[in-house]
Amino acid sequence: MNTFISIIIIFGLLVFIHELGHLIFAKRAGILCREFAIGFGPKLFSFKKAETVYTIRLLPLGGFVRMAGEDPEMIEIKPGFQIGLGFLENGKVKDIIINNKSKHPNAKVITVEKIDIEKQLYIQGYDENDDLQTYYIDAKADYIYDEQRTQIAPYNRQFGSKTLSQRAVAIFAGPFMNFALAAVILITFALIQGLPVDKPIVGDVIPDGAAIEAGLKKGDYVVSIDGKSLETWGDLTTIIQASPNKELLFNVKRNNEVFEVAIVPETRTGPNEQTDGFIGIYPPTEFSLIGSLIFGFKQTWEYIVLIIQSLGMLVTGQFTLDHLSGPVGIYNYTGQAAQMGILVLMQWAAILSVNLGIINLLPLPALDGGRLMFIGLEAVRGKPIDPQKEGIVHFVGFALLMLLMLVVTWNDINKFFL
Repeated sequence: MNTFISIIIIFGLLVFIHELGHLIFAKRAGILCREFAIGFGPKLFSFKKAETVYTIRLLPLGGFVRMAGEDPEMIEIKPGFQIGLGFLENGKVKDIIINNKSKHPNAKVITVEKIDIEKQLYIQGYDENDDLQTYYIDAKADYIYDEQRTQIAPYNRQFGSKTLSQRAVAIFAGPFMNFALAAVILITFALIQGLPVDKPIVGDVIPDGAAIEAGLKKGDYVVSIDGKSLETWGDLTTIIQASPNKELLFNVKRNNEVFEVAIVPETRTGPNEQTDGFIGIYPPTEFSLIGSLIFGFKQTWEYIVLIIQSLGMLVTGQFTLDHLSGPVGIYNYTGQAAQMGILVLMQWAAILSVNLGIINLLPLPALDGGRLMFIGLEAVRGKPIDPQKEGIVHFVGFALLMLLMLVVTWNDINKFFL
């Protein structure tokens, strides 16, 4: 249950922050954002605030911000259609009623002759007296279809009407917010945990390790091991890790007194299946706001570099698909991190956030990087790609990504359960 709660909180936060980046910068550019969604599939919960419907959907596999103009409008009105009109006090059309007009007895029913809902915002139509009238549409008017309201999207509110830079920023903002979130998490981690001090000093000891059994205490300064002088925490851990089950003679300074103690490091398996020695001590730490800020940004950058290098190894064949983890693997690793405590879970969340940002920036269809690629092509060509062709590319790309997800998930199932 702890794993399930942890994964819901972490993934919910990562997706929320990512989509919030898109939403904020799209709205700043004046783009009409119809929906802000966490998850895919059927709606579980929704509410509307201002122009945007906020929804939580059944399948927790991501999220989206539906911007006007990215997809073809679902409602199309042609000459000859009969529609109902509702008006504002200034005489402009507020409601365009597509069907069920009998439920709106105060609406004015007309037969459409001409209509422009994108640029000039007007409707010409014949009323019940067969007179041709022109009606001007409010920029925030609604369609009403099956008693559901959908705000119209004039061209100046559509994604495609904005400058290249505005569109690029709105797309890039999602991954950027994931990098920013990772930095915030790591800064918070450093403020809670403290920053490691690179000195061979015992910061703390675990209750049942070899160090506490040998009598080591917090604050002890390890001068040397087996006659080898130590200057840094790295010097200390290097010798211990290289000496599992081997007795080491520690020269320790405590309260201006120096004494010797023999310790046999225990054995544990490292992340690459190698055997390491450990005695159960933590490095000393210090608390610093400036240092925590530096640590957060530096560590985020190091995670970015590490993940990009790993992707490069995948491309060159040094890694295979078997090394990738999908939802099942991430769920399993999150459970392991949750068992190690909140601080380890925070570091894992930061890694996942950076990973989500980088994956989304890959120049693949259906991802943010693919959309940025099309914006780049438009900048080079001087004109946009045909929206229908771009839509087909994104659809095919999304299908291939889902196929990859299935393959990786199957690998996870074989790895962890079979």
